[in-house]
Amino acid sequence: MNTLLSSPAFLSDDFLLQTETARRLYHEYARPMPIIDYHCHLPPDQIAADKRFENITQLWLYGDHYKWRAMRTHGIDERYCTGNASDWEKFEKWAETVPYTVRNPLYHWSHLELKNPFGLTDILSPSTARSVYDSCNEQLPNLSTRALLQHFDVRVVCTTDDPTDSLEHHRAIARDGFKVKILPTFRPDKAMAVDDPAAFRAYVQKVGEVTNREIRTLTDYMDALKSRHDYFAEMGCRLSDHGLETVYAEPYVESEIKTIFDNLLLNWSDGLKVLSPTDILKFKSFMLVQFAEWDHEKGWTQQFHLGALRNNNVRRLRDLGPDTGWDSIGDFPQAVALSRFLGGLDDRNQLAKTILYNLNPADNEVIATMIGNFNDGSVRGKVQFGSGWWFLDQKDGMEKQINALSNMGLLSAFVGMLTDSRSFVSYSRHEYFRRILCNIFGNDIENGELPNDVDWIGQIVQDICYRNAERYFGF
Repeated sequence: MNTLLSSPAFLSDDFLLQTETARRLYHEYARPMPIIDYHCHLPPDQIAADKRFENITQLWLYGDHYKWRAMRTHGIDERYCTGNASDWEKFEKWAETVPYTVRNPLYHWSHLELKNPFGLTDILSPSTARSVYDSCNEQLPNLSTRALLQHFDVRVVCTTDDPTDSLEHHRAIARDGFKVKILPTFRPDKAMAVDDPAAFRAYVQKVGEVTNREIRTLTDYMDALKSRHDYFAEMGCRLSDHGLETVYAEPYVESEIKTIFDNLLLNWSDGLKVLSPTDILKFKSFMLVQFAEWDHEKGWTQQFHLGALRNNNVRRLRDLGPDTGWDSIGDFPQAVALSRFLGGLDDRNQLAKTILYNLNPADNEVIATMIGNFNDGSVRGKVQFGSGWWFLDQKDGMEKQINALSNMGLLSAFVGMLTDSRSFVSYSRHEYFRRILCNIFGNDIENGELPNDVDWIGQIVQDICYRNAERYFGF
């Protein structure tokens, strides 16, 4: 017998679903659920303008450092990634790369995104590149940014925004009545980035300009940032976000922080001095506590994306700038600082709802057990182990995160998947996550590890896919 004849077709309706129970859970329970995308990097100006893309390259390849990394590894010149090649040439080089991405999540993601929303089931390769390119482009006039969000049944999108952002595009979207909620997220990484004194001074000046204040003291600075935090709340913001190597929890006294700020802003304006590593940690620790207390005061959720080692290739950073594909997983210690930071806030009863995203899978169990220390019964799943992030939002990474959370916490309280993407077609990742989740539950049922109560498990699946997030964030 030719076993290939009985093998499942690639990307069939039952893709990744290995059992009949998994198929029922996905098709009957998970698939119909809407999407809450509570963390992403979609540009709000494109949603406000209801942007239409000229071609699939602009929608699919612009800004996608995942794809750029794969192309570079395949030997594709930078001209076809971030350079001045034409959009068709860039797409052609991506199509040349795709067949060699087998077993990389890009292979799954790319074909899922061609299937939905474009309805294409061709395997992307040099021989199909032209037909795929043309077919996608023919459909793009009907697939504006807003049309794509509605196509995927997205109910809420939380963008990622600097405290100095005007949020004018969010205001415009709210004013014109778009039925998908587009809300800002407060991301103050630059506000505490004292590693580069000159850049920090420039940022302080920008905060002063945006708030129409003269900033000369630490109190001035914190008052100005607090006014921006208040403004974000007025605009519907319900979350903050921090991209960190680890949380900062260095002991400090406020007089030290005032001296550090004065030195940075006033005493060292010649740019010839820099802070000591200890002073950097103290300042960041102070700032992180202030932000956390404001979040608790407003009932927001604070998010911490932990563990990225960024900008490893100095030459390429200098040539191309950040977020162009030169980051990796770091091996920073997490447990002690997390315990100290979360514990300090909890001890003062000022710990907001919190989501911890871990980039190093070696720390999965650390995070899964840490969250249990601060779930105090006040909110279901108050402290969350966030979904697989960045290098881990693929099949193996998701399964490991789900299993660690299941073993050491309550998977049933999990707020589920997000896109963490700059692409309007990345909502296929929610489908990917849901298929993986249903396959895990389906296998457990058919192995006799869970009762054969599909309706009950189906309700838990729906909670994880949508309802938990709806209740948790209070949109």
